[in-house]
Amino acid sequence: MIVWRAAHRGAERLARWRSAPALHPHGVLCSGTLTVADRTDAGWDVPWLDRPGSYRVTARWSRALGLPRRLPDGLGLAVRVEDADGHGNALDLLFTSSGSGRFGRHLPLLRPDALAGPYSSLLSYRVGDRERVLAAFPVLAPGARRGDARPTLWQEVARRPVRFDLRAAATNEPWRTFASLSLEAVHPAPPSSTVSFDPYAHSLPSLHPTERLRRLRDGAYAGSRHGRTGDDHDE
Repeated sequence: MIVWRAAHRGAERLARWRSAPALHPHGVLCSGTLTVADRTDAGWDVPWLDRPGSYRVTARWSRALGLPRRLPDGLGLAVRVEDADGHGNALDLLFTSSGSGRFGRHLPLLRPDALAGPYSSLLSYRVGDRERVLAAFPVLAPGARRGDARPTLWQEVARRPVRFDLRAAATNEPWRTFASLSLEAVHPAPPSSTVSFDPYAHSLPSLHPTERLRRLRDGAYAGSRHGRTGDDHDE
């Protein structure tokens, strides 16, 4: 409870001061599609991932610290999958710019370019009967090369759908793709009315974050919401 209160108080004060989320205060909302493809290899023991389907998504790309755009920042990609595993069952997946190696996937990585590298869940998810890290890997447009200067993410989405491969891996596994994400339209929104993503409140029985640091993260999410809206409940 001490950890929860400390996280709540700190996030609440920062959100009230910013009139925006405590972290990732400025971002852009995108709509798009998440597609779970028909599988030919071994399944995940997750009903939602073991059958093909397409789902509407709302995604928010943001900069963690809100630094000037010319500076590297921790980049966030939050994805809400509508009606995942049944009507009204939303699934929230939160990713942070990171590396992809055994240790790098657990560490946030400051980056100036939204599409220069992967985004990771950092902490493990329970995926079926195993703990795995989830990640979103940008799919480069035809002819593009890593390191090329690119517009901001929302400028890129305005020109073409921006795609990510969503993958998962345990420590001793290679990355395996479980879905594709396509961001197709931008919907600018003021920070005070942005979507609140919460991977604990919006998860599936066989696909959810592990309990590590849950009290800390729960307190921070609730404090950020209360400081911005006066409401501790999810929006």
